[in-house]
Amino acid sequence: MGMMGKLKETQQKIEDTKKRLDTVLIDEQSADGLLKITITASRKIKTISVDDLLLEDKEQLEDYLIVTLNKAIEKATNINERELDAVAKMDMPMIPGMDNLFK
Repeated sequence: MGMMGKLKETQQKIEDTKKRLDTVLIDEQSADGLLKITITASRKIKTISVDDLLLEDKEQLEDYLIVTLNKAIEKATNINERELDAVAKMDMPMIPGMDNLFK
């Protein structure tokens, strides 16, 4: 298969991986379990569950949301990057000078 065919095949595999990452769910919760968040590995929020206790203190709820969302987004980003890097490394021919792109 020629270089262009290989690149097209790799691009299709990356697109397929992105679609699959839309279905990978990451659950994150606050340390005390009062706030629960589910996002996809593509970093789309699917659900947010807030315990009634948090509704009494707006500032506390905002803090919980920031901390818990950031943890969930970090996990999703790590999964997303690892999966897409694996596809790119697996199928891309090594071109001299391009190996630094995959580090």
